[in-house]
Amino acid sequence: MGDRQSDSARAEALRIEQSYVSMLYGRLDVARERAERGMHDVLARGGTGTRQAVVEREVMAAEHARRLAQLSAVERGLCFGRIDEAGGETLYVGRVGLRDDDHTSVLVDWRAPAARPFYVATPSDPGPFVRRRHLHTRHRDVVGIDDEVFDLDRMADGDRRTLVGEAALLAALRRGRTGRMGEVVATIQREQDRVIRSGLPGALVVQGGPGTGKTVAALHRAAYLLYTHRDTLERRGVLVVGPNATFSRYISQVLPALGETQVVLTSMGGLHPGVRATAEDEPAVAVVKGDPRMAGVVEEAVRDRERVPEGDLEVKIPVRTSVRGGVEVVVEEMMLRVDHATCLRARDRARGLRRQHNIARWTFVDPVLRALALDEAAQLDRPLEDGDLQYAATTLWEHRTVRDALDALWPEITPERLVRELLSDEERLRAATGPYLTEEESALLLRPREAPWTVGDVPLLDEAAELLGEYDYGAGARRRRAEDERREEELYAREVLTITDVDPVLDATLLAGRNREDGPYVTTADRAGHDRTWAYGHVIVDEAQELSAMAWRTVMRRVPARSLTVVGDIAQTGSAAGARSWGEMLDPYVKGRWREERLLVNYRTPAEIMEVAADVLRAVAPGEEPPESVRFGGARPRAVPADGTDLRLLVESELREIEEGRVGVVTPDARHAEVAALFPEAVDPLDSPVAVLTVRGSKGLEFDAVVVVDPEGILCQSPKGGQDLYVAITRATRRLTVVYEDRLPAVLHRLETPIT
Repeated sequence: MGDRQSDSARAEALRIEQSYVSMLYGRLDVARERAERGMHDVLARGGTGTRQAVVEREVMAAEHARRLAQLSAVERGLCFGRIDEAGGETLYVGRVGLRDDDHTSVLVDWRAPAARPFYVATPSDPGPFVRRRHLHTRHRDVVGIDDEVFDLDRMADGDRRTLVGEAALLAALRRGRTGRMGEVVATIQREQDRVIRSGLPGALVVQGGPGTGKTVAALHRAAYLLYTHRDTLERRGVLVVGPNATFSRYISQVLPALGETQVVLTSMGGLHPGVRATAEDEPAVAVVKGDPRMAGVVEEAVRDRERVPEGDLEVKIPVRTSVRGGVEVVVEEMMLRVDHATCLRARDRARGLRRQHNIARWTFVDPVLRALALDEAAQLDRPLEDGDLQYAATTLWEHRTVRDALDALWPEITPERLVRELLSDEERLRAATGPYLTEEESALLLRPREAPWTVGDVPLLDEAAELLGEYDYGAGARRRRAEDERREEELYAREVLTITDVDPVLDATLLAGRNREDGPYVTTADRAGHDRTWAYGHVIVDEAQELSAMAWRTVMRRVPARSLTVVGDIAQTGSAAGARSWGEMLDPYVKGRWREERLLVNYRTPAEIMEVAADVLRAVAPGEEPPESVRFGGARPRAVPADGTDLRLLVESELREIEEGRVGVVTPDARHAEVAALFPEAVDPLDSPVAVLTVRGSKGLEFDAVVVVDPEGILCQSPKGGQDLYVAITRATRRLTVVYEDRLPAVLHRLETPIT
């Protein structure tokens, strides 16, 4: 009888919720149709007419396009829950706000203040609420319901009869991994909600161990800030920096599903436009490259490209040529000279202006060219009339020998060329590092010229770009003209917005930029992602403990307002150049303006696995406390010897055990290629059932079952090997197997081992 009643209650609850969710999707379709029709009508007007008419058309088109993009992004999981008051009032919560034809709210945006009780109400502090219901949908169908009851006595009889399910969080955790971060906006817990809704100014540090949901909280914080502070962040956007490119793909579907598109996702290796660095330096090299002294090294490398000749500057130019056999040959040459003192004055003046190297180049080149022109005129006995000197200098610049001579003294140079030549030329490296590094440290940096870019190179490239600047003779005048035009267009756009009835969040700067451009609409994220100098309104750094001091210089350049969310766990620092404390990294930039929130509950890792991880943590970071796991049960974590174990068969067995989900195989860096060769089908670490990863590659990811290969090799691969092993173990949500070589490390003594 009880089972029949339970089935009846579930069927009735599903029927009720399906009816409501279907209504919501109907409202969503209507809203989309209106946005599409509005955009079509606006574009049909064409681009003719007065200037005001053209700008008004762009205003309306941009607004309809933004609304349409928002409504299209929330198709999946439109509504995910409701919360019920004792008096019978019910509030449905979803990814976007919707109203009916009477303008009554039928769905509350999860970021709105009205939705907050859905996240913060608890049995010990329910307020006026008696139940929270989580809805699980597939496409537009309600396929599951989980109820959390705060006060059964205050519930109406009808509501009691339709109670079903279990707490949504643990239900979500029991589902298999899909290779993408879950749509977990419905399972945010109270401590995570506190992080999400924290204020915009200053730096917020979210310190949390494995499985505490710190990344989830940070990404939802991005969406919440864009919703709450849209007037501040719409124009500047939000930058999210993850630990690697795989992680960026892993989280890429979360923010669009929350209705936000003004976010740039990248890794440290992608922060320099045109470079996508994935290779890692050896630990000792990473420590040197990450040291703030490298800023001085790069500056010295730039100064080394601002030279004067040891004596006078001598340049040969052709005086007379002839054509022989169809080829122009030099018949007579002239040697032009500029004395050393003139060259020295030109260099010192160019340096004294404290401009970027490439921009100051012409300040050096121009007087030297003029001196060469004067010497040429003197040798030819052709006195220069007023105004002729500049023409003579410009003519000399057309000679290849002149350009080569001046390029050798003060070249136009890109950041890529500067850093590549610095790290591959022993003489240049010794000259630049001499005042800052020891000979041993300098020797660690030397590498072949064709070596691939590493993640540790990106801060050096960024430092070089800051010191070099872009080079263009007419750039200054063009920039000034463009700036004047931009100010005029923004003023006009603001005037149009004041007399045009559109959404007030539309920004005048965006509108002016859109009106200047040809082609399709370009979002803030599109602009920012291709502009190294872009100043973001907010930056989120995940796995932030891995960033070196030089990497923090790179990040801070992108957020002059110092509005940041810093997400990580000091106990998981795997980089030898990474953080030992948050204050060490942040105090140079936001001393007294950063605050810390700690997430203490592990929702992901079963307690049995976390006990093993806690032993490792106590050994390598005695001062750090692991988060408390709320999940128990399942298979005991085990260890098996490599001798006699077929790794491929073991992984296939793990796949059968989990039935649904994915297996992660985590290896030492040195053995990754060897192990990956055993699984040629594991071509994509996110979409394949099996992923073979190094510890660094696994950061931020999770798997139903994890097989850790050669734990001793992980422990010994770097000074932070213990932290690496801690990370590897805590990627598992259900099962853990460790495959060891000669002996099992003592810190893993809790693992079950075969009886011999």
